[in-house]
Amino acid sequence: MASNSILCTSSYLNLRLFVCFICFISRCCSYGELGPYNSFTVSSFSYPPTTVGPSGFRYIRVELPPWFSSMSVAMISDVHRATGDIAKVPKSTLPLICFRDGSPPLPDVNSSLMDSVLVPHSNGSFKGIEALQSSEQCYPMQKNFTVKLTNEQISPGVWYFGLFNGIGPTRTQSKMINRAPAYSFSANITVEGCTTLTMWGPDCNQTINPLSCALSDSYSPADNSSEAGFYNQTIEYVISCKNNFDTSCHRDGEPKFYSLDVVGVSQELKIVAIDVWLNETSSNKTKNASGINLICFARHGAIPSETVNDYSSNINKSPIVIHFPKVGRWYITILPVNLSKELGGSSDTDMKVCYSMESKLLECPVGKAGANCTREMYNLQTALRKGSGYFESYYLPVSEKVSPDSANFPLDSLLTNSSLHGEPDETWTYFILDIPRGAAGGNIHIRLASDAKINYEVYARFGGLPSLTSWDYYFANKTSSSVGSMFFNLYNSSENKVDFYILYIREGTWGFGLRHLNITSGVSKFQTTMSISLERCPRRCSSHGRCDTSLDVSGLTTYSYCSCDRDHGGFDCSIELVSHHGHVWQSIFLIASNAAAALPAFWALRQKALAEWIIFTSSGIASGIYHACDVGTWCPLGFGVLQFMDFWLSFMAVVSTFVYLGTLDEGLKRAVHTAVAILTALMAYTKATRPANIILVMAIGTVALLIGWLVELSTKCRMQAVRGWLKNLFKTIVRRFRWGFVLAGVTALAMAVISWILESSESYWVWHSIWHITIYTSSFFFLCSKASTASTVDTENQTLPNGAYELTRQDSFPRGQ
Repeated sequence: MASNSILCTSSYLNLRLFVCFICFISRCCSYGELGPYNSFTVSSFSYPPTTVGPSGFRYIRVELPPWFSSMSVAMISDVHRATGDIAKVPKSTLPLICFRDGSPPLPDVNSSLMDSVLVPHSNGSFKGIEALQSSEQCYPMQKNFTVKLTNEQISPGVWYFGLFNGIGPTRTQSKMINRAPAYSFSANITVEGCTTLTMWGPDCNQTINPLSCALSDSYSPADNSSEAGFYNQTIEYVISCKNNFDTSCHRDGEPKFYSLDVVGVSQELKIVAIDVWLNETSSNKTKNASGINLICFARHGAIPSETVNDYSSNINKSPIVIHFPKVGRWYITILPVNLSKELGGSSDTDMKVCYSMESKLLECPVGKAGANCTREMYNLQTALRKGSGYFESYYLPVSEKVSPDSANFPLDSLLTNSSLHGEPDETWTYFILDIPRGAAGGNIHIRLASDAKINYEVYARFGGLPSLTSWDYYFANKTSSSVGSMFFNLYNSSENKVDFYILYIREGTWGFGLRHLNITSGVSKFQTTMSISLERCPRRCSSHGRCDTSLDVSGLTTYSYCSCDRDHGGFDCSIELVSHHGHVWQSIFLIASNAAAALPAFWALRQKALAEWIIFTSSGIASGIYHACDVGTWCPLGFGVLQFMDFWLSFMAVVSTFVYLGTLDEGLKRAVHTAVAILTALMAYTKATRPANIILVMAIGTVALLIGWLVELSTKCRMQAVRGWLKNLFKTIVRRFRWGFVLAGVTALAMAVISWILESSESYWVWHSIWHITIYTSSFFFLCSKASTASTVDTENQTLPNGAYELTRQDSFPRGQ
């Protein structure tokens, strides 16, 4: 990260200068310089080139403060793929970049939804992303990817970028070798903010009028007959919010913006305009404007417009009523429409509509919520698990009726008489909990269990209490739930059991509502228990993998993910990719195919080449044990140790074949073996599975063979003429080998190379088994191709010239004989 954030406001210049000075002392790269339109750089992050390997992924967390104006993302990668080729690329190898608000994206949780999150594009530049606020979206990674999102498009808070190198159930599957291409990326992310808190918009040129709020202690619906029907209930707390100016006036089509902060879980928010009137400055007249259209748009977290808003209404005729408003900042836009119609088509440009805007926020007493503030609401406190991982905990209601010694709490004891009456639609029990900062990579686990049929429906909502018309996730029964949602996983639910997860839960306040069905005045003799817990991996990776934990690129969020075994995949390792029958056959082939190492080992032992015999025997045994561990049969040592031994001895076996063909004397052979052992050990320890290792091993072996030949020929032919030496070299090579075996060895080696190239995640066991057989068989043929030294020398002596014959004979006997 090249720079840190600077949070400044123009309201306090001295404070801003002090913060900038502190950042300068700490070597920040973002100085908060004022840009155009009264904006400044809040933060600027520069990520160095990072590699995303096959089936790999990276997360980047970006925080947008409430006063941010825009966020710019510029990424450069080495992905070279034309847009038209995207449809032809398997999703398992397709590089993607995904965006999500509040928690890390998971584009392949539900395989049926993978296509719905993938948004194609024709170039790498975006001016806006539609519907990004409400869902996750993914785009094919390009060489140059730029996007700018403004505060009119997205809300402030925490945003996550996910970079994936392929999606699908095989992404989490364990793979011994994965030769899919990797790609690297570098990124620059800049967040711009408005220097004044009351300014808004992409260019910080829109004035926001904050509403000042105060508690109305003595408020009564009877004081205002127009609101008596609206508040037909016993009200404990009403917060009234008004503009600092009693009256606001603006022209036809001229919007005005307001902001309102909801700091806690509330029952209701009402927005209304009162004392609406028209002001004609040209004629200096005022007219009643009871029929004017004063359109109001409300949106949580961002400025609303006619096309993008959460609620809208003509507040001159009916107020906007928001049930269970979300916690956070709400923005309100008021737009007068068609003022000229009120004056019979007058085109007076100075005509304005004036009004007093007021909002009322209803809050129930502590522990109460719902209709008439009579339903029970419990705050859930966090109880950490002993010996658990990051952020693993369970939640219990703050109540004397619940024992703190158990993660499960009874529901029936939490109901009161007021909760046991009324229509099912109006009978609820609510729970509120907070997900801590940095825990967005965890999962909420909800369970209900009963001795009889469960008579509850579960609704969950981020930022406020849920209802039948406003929720994020829900479970009513096995046929009616949020199963189609990307981040909702339902497990083994029945009439007396409910078990589901909300994946990668967002940080902040969550509300859970239990809607009661078939409620009677009596208490049921059957008890229903509930548990709410924050867990790392769903179902502990279904017992088919391990749960790993990592940090995002910025180091601010811990997220957990499953690393599945060879037979399973998916986010929770619940998808069977290889059947049990297929697993058995794959294990047999991968382990038994290493018996081919007996061929070169037997020949080396017969020729009394003990070093080669030990290497080939050890290589076959190590490879067999490694694959037995890899398929889950037997692991006498750690997986990493076995993998190192397999690759190292395999590299040694290949090079030893070349060394054997070179006929080096024992002293030089020991030296070559030592050097080769060091080099191949380094190769096996660092990126053992890379394809380039095969080329390096072949090159090392070839060099060893050439060294052996050069040493041998330089000793025998040091006194010959150059012309005779070249002729002798050719004849020696021709007579040194049995060329039928050489041809067979080359053929087997070519088959080994082909099988190596054709290996994939799906067909790995077939081609890798063939690799074992062909590579050992090729070594056997090459060992057999070497002719004996005595027969080679005799043949050479019969064909060399007379002078050379004598010299060779002298060299072939010890001195003095």
